[in-house]
Amino acid sequence: MALYIERSLKRVLLRPGLLQKHWAPSSPLSSSSAAAISSTVSQTPSNSFAQSQGFKLPEEERGSRLSKWLLFLPGALTFGLGTWQIFRRQDKIEMLEYRRKRLEMEPVKFNEISPSSDQLDTLEFRRVACLGVFDEKRSIYVGPRSRSISGVTENGHYVITPLMPIPNDPESVRSPILVNRGWAPRIWKERSLETPQYDEQPSDTSSSSTQEVEQRSWWKFWSKKPKLTKDPTPYVDAVEVIGVVRGSEQPSIFVPENDPSSGQWFYVDVPSIACTCQLPENTIYVEDINENVNPSCPYPLPKDANTLIRSSVMPQDHLNYTLTWYSLSAAVTFMAVKRLRPQRSRR
Repeated sequence: MALYIERSLKRVLLRPGLLQKHWAPSSPLSSSSAAAISSTVSQTPSNSFAQSQGFKLPEEERGSRLSKWLLFLPGALTFGLGTWQIFRRQDKIEMLEYRRKRLEMEPVKFNEISPSSDQLDTLEFRRVACLGVFDEKRSIYVGPRSRSISGVTENGHYVITPLMPIPNDPESVRSPILVNRGWAPRIWKERSLETPQYDEQPSDTSSSSTQEVEQRSWWKFWSKKPKLTKDPTPYVDAVEVIGVVRGSEQPSIFVPENDPSSGQWFYVDVPSIACTCQLPENTIYVEDINENVNPSCPYPLPKDANTLIRSSVMPQDHLNYTLTWYSLSAAVTFMAVKRLRPQRSRR
């Protein structure tokens, strides 16, 4: 309002003949006042006069142009993000299609592969058949991992157990591998912690009983000692695992760090788990996807192969992100145009 009054006053004062009309030289005081006003108006700087009339200097024009371009910057950024989501969607489609084709191939026998083989780099997401025996004492529990069972969510863990070679069996694996046997309830880990290990006690008991038998037989038959027969091929519970070669998981920033000393594993770190199980760091890691589950003993429940051809962000999600970014780009660009349009009409 004050600016409008100032502009109107200056237009009135600058109009020719207006001072003589309104301030007639009736008295010396009025004439001197008119002269003072006229000199004041004539001494007004040209810059302030140009600004009062709406004209801008070259420096101001460059600043206004820059501010105009800055108004369109958010629209350009959001448009670029939407375009980037289009390329991400195409890459995700190709990746999932690659996994699906590899899972449809026939399983490869793992006994024909060694850890130092060059084929390991190309075996990821390829089904392999492994024959060996599980070393239950060195199982690792990774979790917690939730699973929905009949609409009820239950916490549990992934059970990772070393699969050891079978002596004198050419079909067995040549070296130990780590097998993710699948999901098991939380009680499995609690039982493993409560169950005492009797690794050395049976051997001590058997040796002491053998000594007693030998001593009794010596006193009874003097020179005759019973022959202790040993089974040259002890019975082992051989297991065939059909799984997929995988690598370590890439945890998010919200996942805590693993603590091997306390047995806390929050994500799969293959070299660390192998070292904890007293295996080489280059031990192969396989996820069991065998669909033939024994109903009487369903746990650990192997992974579903369909989960391997899924991702946390699917192609449809990328498409939704694209539409969202493009909508934001159109909205902020419209706001920028709307912001500049009243200035042009005012001129």
